[in-house]
Amino acid sequence: MWSCARISSAVFTTAACSSPSPRAPHLALATATARVRKGTFRPEEAHDLFDELLHQATPVPGRQLNGFLAALARAPASAACRDGPALAVALFNRVSRAHGPRVLSPTLHTYGILMDCCTRAHRPKLTLAFFGQVLKTGLGIDTIMISNLLRGLCEAKRTAEALDILLHRMPHLGCVPDVFSYCIVLKSLCSDRKSGQADELLRMMAEGGAVCLPNAVAYNTVIDGFFKEGDVNKACDLFNEMVQRGISPDLSTYNCVVNALCKARAMDKAEAILRQMVDKGVLPDNWTYNSLIYGYSSTGQWKEAVRVSKKMTSQGILPDVVTLNSLMASLCKHGKIKDARDVFDSMAMKGQKTDIFSYKIMLNGYATKGCLVDLTELFNLMLSDGIAPDSHIFNVLIKAYAKCGMLDRATIIFNEMREQGVEPDVVTYSTVIAALCRIGKMDDAVEKFNQMIDQGVAPSISTYHFLIQGFCTHGDLLKAKDLVLQMMNKVGKMENALRVFDVMVSAGIQPNVVVYGTLVNGYCKVGRIDEGLSLFREILHKGIKPSTTLYNIILHGLFQAGRTVPAKVKFHEMTESGIAMDRYTYSIVLGGLFKNSCSDEAILLFKELHAMNVKIDITTLNIMIAGMFQIRRVEEAKDLFASISRSGLVPSVVTYSIMMTNLIKEGLVEEADDMFSSMENAGCEQPNSQLLNHVVRELLEKREIVRAGTYLSKIDERSFSLDHSTTTLLIDLFSSKGTCREHIRFLPAKYHFLAEASPC
Repeated sequence: MWSCARISSAVFTTAACSSPSPRAPHLALATATARVRKGTFRPEEAHDLFDELLHQATPVPGRQLNGFLAALARAPASAACRDGPALAVALFNRVSRAHGPRVLSPTLHTYGILMDCCTRAHRPKLTLAFFGQVLKTGLGIDTIMISNLLRGLCEAKRTAEALDILLHRMPHLGCVPDVFSYCIVLKSLCSDRKSGQADELLRMMAEGGAVCLPNAVAYNTVIDGFFKEGDVNKACDLFNEMVQRGISPDLSTYNCVVNALCKARAMDKAEAILRQMVDKGVLPDNWTYNSLIYGYSSTGQWKEAVRVSKKMTSQGILPDVVTLNSLMASLCKHGKIKDARDVFDSMAMKGQKTDIFSYKIMLNGYATKGCLVDLTELFNLMLSDGIAPDSHIFNVLIKAYAKCGMLDRATIIFNEMREQGVEPDVVTYSTVIAALCRIGKMDDAVEKFNQMIDQGVAPSISTYHFLIQGFCTHGDLLKAKDLVLQMMNKVGKMENALRVFDVMVSAGIQPNVVVYGTLVNGYCKVGRIDEGLSLFREILHKGIKPSTTLYNIILHGLFQAGRTVPAKVKFHEMTESGIAMDRYTYSIVLGGLFKNSCSDEAILLFKELHAMNVKIDITTLNIMIAGMFQIRRVEEAKDLFASISRSGLVPSVVTYSIMMTNLIKEGLVEEADDMFSSMENAGCEQPNSQLLNHVVRELLEKREIVRAGTYLSKIDERSFSLDHSTTTLLIDLFSSKGTCREHIRFLPAKYHFLAEASPC
């Protein structure tokens, strides 16, 4: 196939040998225009073509030239030509400067195309320059030319000037602005986050203060502007006003409103707009459904997201990859990993290409559930699909194996990551450090931290948090401080600070309430409450607002230490300061009050919670039931148990354990048996080893040997093991010197050997 230059050369050669051929330039430009539209025309060929045209010294045909320039103006970037609009301007300037009107006689349309090119090429100053050139030529001005000028001014962020021309200058230039001109300025105002001003201009149009009425595009522009500024109410009001004025919303209008409402998580309103849309005969498209799926996914309503996805597919509309990714993410977040995988597999079946984000979502889902086999299979599938893992994917793999205690495998992946040229980032290092701290390998954690520093990776607040938490958990509070001092000396970012917090600040990292909470928790766990309180006061002094978790730590520490009065003071302080209380707060306080013989106060607080309609969970009820048994208010404990189902809750294994063991203590053994039967029949929670061992011990303590034997059989049937305390009690009671040796026949046969054993 000949190049365009060869075509023009052949045409002009023929013309030179015979008579002039006025169609030759037409053919050359037509061929070039066709190739521009196909994306195969290169800038060098364009310059060669114009060389040929200029050498003929005959006028370039205006219509064909305009068509060629317009094609360049609208040509998307391609391998052949990256910037068509810029090339169009360059070619025109070259011809204009070299030969002038002898070869080129631009029309008003030509200048309009060139101004459009300048705007598309983001060269607003050239747009204005061409407009000035038009004024000098005396060709006149039309509305299209003014619209191009308005676009140029708006591109240059000179919206105020554009508005002045629209409202005041156009009449003097003999032009009547049309709705397109208004829409240019409306869009620019909204882009500048001046949707209120755009709304005023729109109302001027609607109320007859302008020369034209607004159309759907004008309303769409301002509605979208309000939504982007977060003013949902104004956007919805404008939408309703549009309908009232008799302007029918089009698909773009509805999509704009539905999309914005979904982003605002107002799914009920979005569904209402969808129904209105269908009633008006406007059919939802890919964008509409994608918005709904995204909205439901982001609000955790995965069932609704799946419903919309199925409805969409049934209508022959395929969700795009981004939407399906958000759906998979929602399903994974709610533990529906199999459903998410079905969505993932359906993409390939429908010919949709999964991207790296699709794999990230699924890999993270498998990692969260601990499905290492599926994780590995999907990772291999990703590699076979030609997608190279990035640091995020490696981080997911490392975290998954570390979480399951397979630290050796996590280390292998860490090393493979570097071998493949993917450098570990702060998340990678922090993940490995956290895993090492969790299992008490603090020396290895410090070594990994040092490696992190040597590689130039800056630690995050989480990195410090993991290390501090590790040393606190493993009982070395001083090292939690001293080690960070040494580490900060290593990177040269510390001054002679005496406390770990000052060191972190000197490194440019401000310790947050989580880090403070970890240290306070460490002090409380080892019984150093006063030091924990001192650090708590330091937090307040530094202006850091204590979190709910931090207050919970302090309250728990004080109650555990039997310091009820300061615990009550702290609880009152928490209430007065407006710090939100969660279910752990109430559980800690109620449990602490019962533990420290303040049962009346605990009961009063519980009643107040009910009066305030505070949502009570099963943990809180367990504490109250145990507390009632503790103060021998058995019937009230039973009433609380009966209230569980009425509250829409389900008793846990702990609930049944509390009820059964306390009923046995109270001598209500048959009721305990009935409780066990109801637990088995309920099917929600099955007895575990801890419950059965606890029941056996209580029965043995009450010398209910026959029943104890029955529950020992249940332990054997479920292949559970005896706890150490249960075994010790059996030996004490049934060994050769035990007080219950003569009753050993009531136990399962496997325990009869105890009669021959000697007590420890």
